[in-house]
Amino acid sequence: MKIEFLLVGKTTSKIFAEGMDDYVKRINHYLSFSCVVIPELKNTKKLTEAQQKTAEGELILKKIASDDYLVLLDEHGKELRSIEFATWMEKKQHNTRKLVFVVGGPYGFSDEVYQRCNEKISLSKMTFSHQMIRLIFTEQVYRACTIIKGEPYHHE
Repeated sequence: MKIEFLLVGKTTSKIFAEGMDDYVKRINHYLSFSCVVIPELKNTKKLTEAQQKTAEGELILKKIASDDYLVLLDEHGKELRSIEFATWMEKKQHNTRKLVFVVGGPYGFSDEVYQRCNEKISLSKMTFSHQMIRLIFTEQVYRACTIIKGEPYHHE
């Protein structure tokens, strides 16, 4: 199974980018994992929130193949403990060719992206910056890989 992590805009914080790079390298020992950056929209001050979500949604949907399993990292998604997420990922490995996770822009996702998605997952009831969520999520994918393999990284 391949996992693709779609990000709207670059990771601008050096600390978060370095942390993500470290976890991406670690994850790739277990499975194919890549981050794909969708360029930020230009001149957003001229766009309404709805127009911005629609434009970003179009860019996101262009990156998704018809047979990709699309998971939105969304505050309204289901919350999973790390072990539950690992179990979920392990099940997906058996019947999914490519799993695509997306972190949207500052206003969330367009209706079209919500309609296309297969599932939504929330990483917390708390709100984190989009930059921080990227690092948290890559760490959780790494943690899930070690749980699946029975390695000692995760402790109950």
